[in-house]
Amino acid sequence: MRLRNITGSREAIADSPYVVHEETNRAGRWQSVFPDGNPVHIEIGMGKGQFIYTMAKLHPHINYVGIEKYSSVLLRALQKMAEEELPNLKFVRMDAELIDQVFDVGEVDKIYLNFSDPWPKDRHAKRRLVSRQFLSRYDTILTKEGRLEFKTDNRELFLFGLAELREAGWKEEAVTHHLHEDPVLSKGNVVTEYEDRFSGLGKPIHKFIAFR
Repeated sequence: MRLRNITGSREAIADSPYVVHEETNRAGRWQSVFPDGNPVHIEIGMGKGQFIYTMAKLHPHINYVGIEKYSSVLLRALQKMAEEELPNLKFVRMDAELIDQVFDVGEVDKIYLNFSDPWPKDRHAKRRLVSRQFLSRYDTILTKEGRLEFKTDNRELFLFGLAELREAGWKEEAVTHHLHEDPVLSKGNVVTEYEDRFSGLGKPIHKFIAFR
């Protein structure tokens, strides 16, 4: 069975107190979701939520929002939250293309992209989460000092992302093609499900941190 086709996943998400639903997740309303005023970090395409759950647990004074398109994948993250709830973590089921409709101008302090779909065909380039089309959306919702962090095992996607950054006028704060061997960027690195799998196979992990 495909993970994205689990029966009842949409109903479980609709009833979950950990999910911010359509009537609430409008741009500019996140101050009501997180009234403490702490910084907001988001992960787009969070999968089963291992990374963002760990980050929220490690950093209780930062608010986190995990974004996932597929209901049955999001369901796994909800099950983990049910075991140990974290008050600074919420989830949204949505397509990433709508990100600038859900977050307001300058509302996000950091965006994480981890092992995103490479969309390998050229005609699908604009769907890649590091494309200039998505960078334009991130530019809108990030604070002036905001950062974009991207990790992948896919070298071609990584090089594409670097080229798109430069084309869109972004700047590279840090770049590595061997994250787990980098003495600076590996410090405090939180491993994702895919990262654990691919690094276990000996594949190098690429990462950049970028700003405008």
